[in-house]
Amino acid sequence: MATIALQRPIPPARSTSPHPLTPTLSLDSINTSAACPVPIPNKHLPICPPGPAPAEKPDTPPQSPPTKELTLQSRSLLYPPDKYKQKSLGATTIYEINADGVAAALDHIAGQPLPDPSQVFPWFHGLHPSNHIQQAFFIARRRNLRKTPKCLRGITVVKAGGDLSCSRLKGAIAPEEFLQQAVTGSTFREIDPKEGFSVRNFQIQAAKSAMVSDILVYGDDKIEAEKLANDIAVAQQALREAHEEKGHELCRYNTFVCTSEFQEFEERYPDLVATDSRGQMTGKVMDFFHQERIEMCTMTKASEIHHNIWMGPTPDPSIDPDLLTSDERYDIFIECNDLGRLNYTALQAIAEGSVSDQPAYLEFPSSGSIMPPTWSQIEADGILETCKWLYNLSHGILPADETAQENDAEGDSPMPFSSPEPTKIRKRKILIHCTDGYTESTLLGLSYYTYATGLPVPSAWLDLHISKRRNFFAYPSDVALLTSIAPRLLSESPVHTEKSLSDITEMVKEEPEWIRNMDGSLPSRVTDYMYLGNLGHANNPDLLRQMGIRQILSVGETASWRDGELETWGKENVMVVQRVQDNGVDPLTDEFERCLEFIDQGKAKGTATLVHCRVGVSRSATICIAEVMRTMGLSFPRAYCFVRARRLNVIIQPHLRFSYELLKWEEKLRQETHGDGFRRELEWPEIAREVAAMNKPYAR
Repeated sequence: MATIALQRPIPPARSTSPHPLTPTLSLDSINTSAACPVPIPNKHLPICPPGPAPAEKPDTPPQSPPTKELTLQSRSLLYPPDKYKQKSLGATTIYEINADGVAAALDHIAGQPLPDPSQVFPWFHGLHPSNHIQQAFFIARRRNLRKTPKCLRGITVVKAGGDLSCSRLKGAIAPEEFLQQAVTGSTFREIDPKEGFSVRNFQIQAAKSAMVSDILVYGDDKIEAEKLANDIAVAQQALREAHEEKGHELCRYNTFVCTSEFQEFEERYPDLVATDSRGQMTGKVMDFFHQERIEMCTMTKASEIHHNIWMGPTPDPSIDPDLLTSDERYDIFIECNDLGRLNYTALQAIAEGSVSDQPAYLEFPSSGSIMPPTWSQIEADGILETCKWLYNLSHGILPADETAQENDAEGDSPMPFSSPEPTKIRKRKILIHCTDGYTESTLLGLSYYTYATGLPVPSAWLDLHISKRRNFFAYPSDVALLTSIAPRLLSESPVHTEKSLSDITEMVKEEPEWIRNMDGSLPSRVTDYMYLGNLGHANNPDLLRQMGIRQILSVGETASWRDGELETWGKENVMVVQRVQDNGVDPLTDEFERCLEFIDQGKAKGTATLVHCRVGVSRSATICIAEVMRTMGLSFPRAYCFVRARRLNVIIQPHLRFSYELLKWEEKLRQETHGDGFRRELEWPEIAREVAAMNKPYAR
């Protein structure tokens, strides 16, 4: 049986060499608002091939010449700084601003249109003068692309002291993230990567944006804040002079120091406070880690897969207050993790009443942890016995002792009981759980579902996803193990007590066409009418039909089907977006409307659409995010987390340009609904910074 091609990943603690086209993220200096969480087991950052370098005559039509409107700099209340009090410190000048001014400036900038992507890329990608690979790829045709864009004027908020674990304003960064302080004079850090090639340098965006921003400094220590503001003003002057020496014009950016106490922001502008003075997240500013966790728990919310057997995420009261009473809702908790061991005797003891009747907390091996060919008969027996006792406990059955025997009247001829009757016991409600609700619990979930329903493994796999609406991710070792023990699971299933061994053998032999052609997990269900997947999924139309998917949207890649399949499928149900590579150059915005209309077409017909590219994480993920933003009214950061959670173990990776285009898409959608009153929830530097921090635990 073919299954997913992705291997169980190396634990994060193990050091590995990065892919040559994907340099390791360097985020050690970033002090996020919360400690970087332990990564969810088994998630991966897949390699996304960028496609060929842009040629002199590219397949993608060249960008239109920039118009005068596009080259205009974004407006800011901080420029010109005439209405703010000046303070001269030696050869530099800084400006004083209070909480009212900070709040007004940040609110104003959130409603300003962003420059067109063609004006800021590839500069945002990072073009270090020594990085010939990066430069050759992006600027072979246009040497002027190396220049710092003049259309940018943002606002960077910096906390003096750099401790962002408390008293953090929305979007605030630490000075060491962008500033190199020295006795001889402070300068902006050289943040562009000196080697390698990447279109996903999210970790440098906050620092690059600071170079083209007015900078607001705040802090508890006024003297420290003022000194930092002076150092930043020195760095701004040095950067300006360096550009002038090269004959490049750079706009004048200024530094402001906030004269208000942080308490004033907490009292008067709580929507700007990400972390309060006590170090508690306020919930007023979106946090990517927390939002992803919410989406994951929402997607995998505990549900009943069979009588009294539930699957879901590990109960977390911080996400769902109702789970505070979880001990009353379930009788037995079975946590699947890498340290779990087979222990069906504990379940047997509960059934026999030899242990306390309080809620029980047990463990089971994680999915992917029992690897071929090392599993033993003992492990196979342990899985089967676990399924049996789960069934017995959930149905309130205590089987009669099958080894019990009685003697005949003479006392010398042991005879088995004729028809031992099971004893009725209290039914138990059981939760099979793991951190994210699917990754580590898939092996036990699929094993039990096969045993309890009597369905062959392929049918159980599909039915658990479609009928029971559970999302899960099966590893090759899990499916190989399940395939090998399937005859026993089915023969001992309560559903097949009357079937002969030959009947069971025939059931196991019946392997559907779609499973034979499958080289990956199931496509990821983003919504009921839209799935996100890879080229392998697109090349398996039989699987798609089984899942109720009748439309295919191919973004930059084309499926290879056998003769006659396209006619059977219907040409009107297939759409191909051509000449879009994952190279950080080809735009995708112009295709949004056409793609979303095609998805609407399927939705209207009551069918689902598979959106795919090659890997299913960048081009196709971008389209899915755009659709979620349009139909659910979510901001780009929230739609990103929504789709990221539902892509399961493969982390979505829209590159920098696609991500920026999606932020512009949010701007377009908000303007259509709110007019000039639209406001971005988060700004580009903060979004990129958070994406980099989220991906860091999974970088190899």
